[in-house]
Parts: sequence; structure tokens; C-alpha cells
Amino acid sequence: MRRLGIDVGGTGVKGNVVDTETGETLAERVRIETPHPATPEAVADTVAAVVEAHSYEGPIGITLPSVVKDGIAHTAANIDTTWPGTDAVRLFSERMGRQPVFVLNDADAAGLAEMRFGAGAGRRGVVCVLTLGTGIGSALFHDGVLLPSTEFGHLEVDGHDAESRASYSAKERGDLSWEKWAKRVSRYLQVVENLVWPDLFILGGGVSKRAHKWVPLLDARTEIVTAQLLNQAGIVGAAMAAAEDTSP
Repeated sequence: MRRLGIDVGGTGVKGNVVDTETGETLAERVRIETPHPATPEAVADTVAAVVEAHSYEGPIGITLPSVVKDGIAHTAANIDTTWPGTDAVRLFSERMGRQPVFVLNDADAAGLAEMRFGAGAGRRGVVCVLTLGTGIGSALFHDGVLLPSTEFGHLEVDGHDAESRASYSAKERGDLSWEKWAKRVSRYLQVVENLVWPDLFILGGGVSKRAHKWVPLLDARTEIVTAQLLNQAGIVGAAMAAAEDTSP
């Protein structure tokens, strides 16, 4: 089944057509910079441009860096503060003049993809998928079933919002070495594992492409693996939502 998945991030809006039976992308990925400010209307225009670039007709899955329940965005992480309360399904449907549109949290989408096609395939128990990028996204699974909207990126760690210290953007802002950043990520992982005692951490996001530089430096009792779908996971998970209506 072919579905278009679109992943709205803090720096880019990315989309591709996905074979939802295999998780394989079927076209060249389209990426457009996230507008600033990333208001609902501006993001909707950018998403529409990605759809038009693919000349695609059919159901669309879209991720947001936001808690999404029944199509409503309830938070605004790394997008404009006007998002909370926005009916995202209606917004995108009206902008593109089509139905159906499915909207879900970006980390939940990435987690769904990793659990089906990537590092979590066949894994039971408690699995925590973390995406390290502009912020920190989280998706928590028990025996393959998603507990949506965990928002572990905003846990307080040593008096700080976790993603302000341990996201990849925090590394770049502070010009941190891989070693120093890995210590911050380790401390963050230790806080998460003391809360939910996972059996596996899957670490993703764009920085997972350079996992050899920092994952071996991490210190946690939980098994750690790198996401296999890298930063394509959100796109694949969004397409899965469009194919299976797995959006919350």
C-alpha cells in the first residue's frame, strides 16, 4: 500500500511516498525548511508544497512536534506557540482540499516505524524510542503497543528541561565535544530508566547517522541500540498512520 508520509520538524518539513507493507520509501525525499515563525498557516502551506512536489493523490499522514489527541495539537515544541488548540486535521485537510488526513506526534510516528521495520522489530517488554534533534522526542511501547504522548523530552533533569541540555541542538549551541554531550545524554537516560525501567532504548534522530561517535560513550544499565531508519522513521510512521489509522 502506497501512502505519503510528512514529518514536520523544527528545521525541516520532509516527505516521501512509502510502501507501508515493507517500510521502503518509493521516491526521492522532498525537504523544505520549516518556516519561521512556524505558525499553523505557514506550516500548512509548507506541507501543501511537499504534497504538490510528489504529485500525490490519496490519504496523507503528517507528524507534528506536539501532543496530538483526536486531531488537536495540545503543545508546541520547537514550533510556534500559537499551535495549542489547533485542529490540525481540519487545518491540513482544508489547506489541501482533501480527506483523509491523519496527524500524530512526530516521536510516536518514528517509534511506530522502528517497532515495525527497524531496531524494535520483534522486541517485547518495555521499549523506549528517543529522537535526539532540535528537541527530544519519546515513544514508549509495551509488547509492541504504543503509549502515546509520553513527552519524556521535557522531564526535569538536575533542574533543567531535559531537551535544553541533552538534545542535539543543545550540543550545537554549546559547541560541546561528543564526550561532554554523551555525559549529558547518559544522565538523561539514567533519569528515564529510573522512571520506567525499559528493556531497550532505541536512539534515533538525524544524529543517529553518527552513532559511532557518541553511542559507545553512553553510560546506562539499559541495552542501547541505534535506530535503523535514522531520520526517515517519522516519514515512515506517518505513512503507516495514513494506511492503518494509527493516529491517536
